[in-house]
Amino acid sequence: MSAPLDPSENTALRLTLDLVQRGTEFFGRELQGLTDDDLVGNSLLPGWTRRQVVAHVVSNAGALGRLAYWADTGIETVMCASLEARTAEIEAGGILRPDALRGAWADSADDLERRWHSLPDDRWSVPVRNGQGAMVPLRETTWMRTRELWIHAVDLDHGAGFSMLPEEVLERLLGDIVGDWAARGDTSRMLTATDSTHDGYGDPDAAEHVTGSLADLAGWATGRVQSGVVSDTGETPAAPRWL
Repeated sequence: MSAPLDPSENTALRLTLDLVQRGTEFFGRELQGLTDDDLVGNSLLPGWTRRQVVAHVVSNAGALGRLAYWADTGIETVMCASLEARTAEIEAGGILRPDALRGAWADSADDLERRWHSLPDDRWSVPVRNGQGAMVPLRETTWMRTRELWIHAVDLDHGAGFSMLPEEVLERLLGDIVGDWAARGDTSRMLTATDSTHDGYGDPDAAEHVTGSLADLAGWATGRVQSGVVSDTGETPAAPRWL
């Protein structure tokens, strides 16, 4: 039996679950604003249509739901059987009729919410395997879902921008990205938000310092936005690969 969450972990979990709920509503509003013709148009992800982005978010809900099942039952259930299976699932979703795709989105979001809210408190500490193969406590999957919802709502490219994301999402996102760069051995830049009291992201002694608003830095660091940030090198830098 896993130990129950301590008070600080429980508070963090509840706050992230709230961000998931708000992100679900945000993504849903963006999707609702798209016509059937809009869905076949390009998203901000190169080579992806909007309908493929929606199918990806649907697939993500199912994958995280399988991890919740693992934590609840003790039966190991991976997010996806393979990269090929994940790709096939998204491709199958991407060719659904618009009404069926919208229904799949709503059903998948509702199903994940039900799975999470039915879990006993001690199940949130159960280790499960994330998409990179690492074992993490189930509670971390709520942040994984948060990122998917808010970022991919912007990817639908229908008016939503990073400036609409909550500050706590932007700050944690930048921390993740810089941490991922560092894990690959890239510590060559420091990111500083001009509209935040945060000390910055990265090594203060890094060779390059990049500044911009939280929203612009997040858009740039995720590879979605190519403007709004400046470097002390005097040029607008290209962001390293994130994922």
